[in-house]
Amino acid sequence: MKKVMLVFGTRPEAIKMCPLVNELKAHPEDFQTTVCVTGQHREMLDQVLRVFGVEPDYDLNVMRPQQTLFDITCDVLTKTKGVLEDAKPDVVLVHGDTTTSFAAALACFYAQVPVGHVEAGLRTHDLFSPWPEEFNRQSVDLVSEYYFAPTETSRQNLLDEGKPEGKIFVTGNTGIDALRTTVRPDYENGILEWASDSRLILITAHRRENQGEPMHRMFRAIRRVMEEHDDVKAVYPIHMNPVVRRAAHEELDGCDRLRIIDPLEVLDFHNFLARCNLVLTDSGGIQEEAPGLGKPVLVMRDTTERPEGVEAGTLRLVGTGEETIYAAFTRLLDDPAEYERMSQASNPYGDGFACARIARILGAGR
Repeated sequence: MKKVMLVFGTRPEAIKMCPLVNELKAHPEDFQTTVCVTGQHREMLDQVLRVFGVEPDYDLNVMRPQQTLFDITCDVLTKTKGVLEDAKPDVVLVHGDTTTSFAAALACFYAQVPVGHVEAGLRTHDLFSPWPEEFNRQSVDLVSEYYFAPTETSRQNLLDEGKPEGKIFVTGNTGIDALRTTVRPDYENGILEWASDSRLILITAHRRENQGEPMHRMFRAIRRVMEEHDDVKAVYPIHMNPVVRRAAHEELDGCDRLRIIDPLEVLDFHNFLARCNLVLTDSGGIQEEAPGLGKPVLVMRDTTERPEGVEAGTLRLVGTGEETIYAAFTRLLDDPAEYERMSQASNPYGDGFACARIARILGAGR
C-alpha cells in the first residue's frame, strides 16, 4: 500500500485536487490517503472542501491579514516539515503554480520525499507573467518525481527542458473531472433568474500583474460594451483583495446591468459558468473549465500558460488594453458566426477521467 499525501491551500488548487483525493480514497486497498491543507485561502478553501466532502488530516492555517509571499512561503515551508515527519508519506502530490505548491515541494525536496506534480508542464516562459505563478510552476517541476501533464503540449514543454520521458504522464486536467460533480441540471439561483431575459456575461479579474492601471483599462472596456448592449447582463464575483475591489467599484458602479457580488462557492460558480453566454477572465483554471462547457473565453492577460485553448479556438488572448478588449468583446456579442466558432471548438483539456489515470499510475508504482 502506498502512502500518498496531497498538499494544497487555495481555492483553485482545491477544486482540482479534491476529485483526486476522492478517487484515491475510493481505493483503500492501494492507497493510504492523507490530506494536508495550508489555508493559504481560508474561507474559499473551506467552501470547496465542503462541496467535495473532503476532511483534511492536517491544517497548517497559514492565512493572516495582509499576508505576503514571504509570509506564505516561510510558513508553509516550516510547517510542512513537521507534517512530513509525522505522516511519513511515500509520495506528496501538489498542484499547479501556487506558493503553497512551491513551498510544499521545496519542503519535500529537503526531506527527500518524492513529489508528484499535478498539472505539470504549463509554461509561458516568462518568469514575471503570470507572477509569481510561472516561477512556482517551473520550480516544482525541478524537484518532481512524477509529472502529471494535462496535455501533449505540457508534455512537450517538459521534454524540451530535459525532464525524463519515463516520468511524464499525459492525464488530462483534473479540473474537468470536478465539473462532473458540481454542474447540476436542477440548479437555481436568484441572480440567474435576474439575468434570464438577457445574455449573461461572467467576469473574473484578480491577477497581481493586472492590478493598477491594467485593471482599470479592463473594467472601462467592459463597461463601454455593457452600456452599448441592452440585451446583456453581467455578473462579477469579485476577489476579496481590497485593491481589486476598489478598482472595480471605481469603474463599474452605477451600471445597472452589471452586478458585483461576493465570491461564489465552487458549486455556484460552476453552475453560473454552465449557464453564461461567454467569459472574460484573467484566471487560469477558467480557461480550462469554460471550454469544457462550450463557453468562449476572452483572456485578459498578455500571456497564457494554456496555449492549447488558443490553438483550439476556445480562448482568445486579448491582453489588458482597453480598445483590444472592447473590440473582442463587441465582436463576440455582435457576430453570431464568430461566437458559434468559439463555442463549438473542441475542449483540449481532457475527458473528465484524469484522476483515475493518476491513481492508476501511482498504483502501478507501489
